[in-house]
Amino acid sequence: MAKCHRNNIGSLILDRAPSSSSSSTSSYHFRLWTSFSGSSFRRKIVNAVSCGGSSRYRQELREEDDERSYVTVTEKSAVASKDAKANTIGAALNGDVVFEEKAKKSEKLCDLLNLAEVEADVETKKKEEALEVLKRVVRELQSAVAARVDEDDGGVCKKKLAAASEVRLLAKEDQEARVTLAMLGAIPPLVSMIDDSRIVDAQIASLYALLNLGIGNDENKAAIVKAGAVHKMLKLIESPNTPDQEIAEAVVANFLGLSALDSNKPIIGSSGAIIFLVKTLQNLDATSSSQAREDALRALYNLSIYQPNVSFILETDLITYLLNTLGDMEVSERILAILSNLVAVPEGRKAISSVCDAFPVLVDVLNWTDSPECQEKATYILMLMAHKGYGDRQAMIEAGIESSLLELTLLGSALAQKRASRILECLRVDKGKQVLDSTGSCGALSAPIYGTRGNGLDHEESDLMMSEERKAVKQLVQQSLQSNMKRIVKRANLPQDFVPSEHFKSLSVSSTSKSLPF
Repeated sequence: MAKCHRNNIGSLILDRAPSSSSSSTSSYHFRLWTSFSGSSFRRKIVNAVSCGGSSRYRQELREEDDERSYVTVTEKSAVASKDAKANTIGAALNGDVVFEEKAKKSEKLCDLLNLAEVEADVETKKKEEALEVLKRVVRELQSAVAARVDEDDGGVCKKKLAAASEVRLLAKEDQEARVTLAMLGAIPPLVSMIDDSRIVDAQIASLYALLNLGIGNDENKAAIVKAGAVHKMLKLIESPNTPDQEIAEAVVANFLGLSALDSNKPIIGSSGAIIFLVKTLQNLDATSSSQAREDALRALYNLSIYQPNVSFILETDLITYLLNTLGDMEVSERILAILSNLVAVPEGRKAISSVCDAFPVLVDVLNWTDSPECQEKATYILMLMAHKGYGDRQAMIEAGIESSLLELTLLGSALAQKRASRILECLRVDKGKQVLDSTGSCGALSAPIYGTRGNGLDHEESDLMMSEERKAVKQLVQQSLQSNMKRIVKRANLPQDFVPSEHFKSLSVSSTSKSLPF
């Protein structure tokens, strides 16, 4: 308000000054000091009056607005301050939680890393200790073998026995130990101990140590043979003195393990080991254990895989022994596996067919065994022999193989059915030949079951041949089906008065060779 007066009437001044014409004490002249005109002066007065009233009102309003604004700003500031404090506290709390979680995770990670490092150190330490043990054992073994043994000195013998026994124990179940021991040079001294007859226990320990070193390790098996173990073992068992039973069993076990490697098969087969294995298998003197006989049979199977070894096997009476032992269920599958390897070469087929009652025995396998493996191997042997030799087919027919094969085509495994069908196909050709021979035709003519018009015979003779042939095949099928039905009933434990249905009888009467699953 004061400011408005200054701006609008500041130039309105009442000047009291003494007049020059007045008296000395009481006369004064008043004059209005202005720098503008009358109209301007009036306007200034109006504006000043209006400015004073309005400015006061506006000032009050402005003060109220300022107070309200201050209150609003203050409240907002307080709210913002509270929110900021809350956010700060929440952030601080969240930050503490996150920090604690990160700290815990970091602590766990550190613990795991420390634990892994500790475990790695422990594992490394264990490996180093195990390596030192293996080195020590090999050093003791080599030093004991290299030492000169006097007759009265038993200390070196004990060291040999202890070192070989420790190698045997270390290599028994540890694959890494087998590799490390071989790399350290344990095989040559063990092989050199085989023919040391002064310490039988050390011989046995060295043989089983070599056996354990070769388990699951082809490099060690090859190294053992290369070091001369095969000939040393044969020399040991062929000595004038009867070898100890434990030594013989250890040698058989080594031959089994070493013969599993293909590169060792020709070396072992040509060394004379087959004769020893066959003697162990036959067990003529009843000195071999059942485990030794089983190992010998498996070793012979390994060696028979290599076909040049078949000639060495045929020098023994192994085939006769195998065929006579074929009824033993525990070894029948292994025996049939060996015969399957032998029948693959002409010499083997000839040796099998020359054995008395070979085909009745093989055919009988198809009748009494329910093992798919035995049936498949027996049919494989018979199939090769039927395919290669006419005389063998005749012997099979005489042994009554047709009914067994027909039953096998119905009840056998897929592979056994396929092989049985092929054998029957060969036998059908022979039936056709027999029919042709019975009608006076050339016996050398290889005719199928059904005659053709292009073979030089007229139509009536061909029909006659076909008629006789069909009758023979029909009779064969009928007999085989009836025999098979009886056998099936017997195996199924059905009542003895079980009678096949009329539908089955009609099928057996009307069936021909075309209905068989060839």
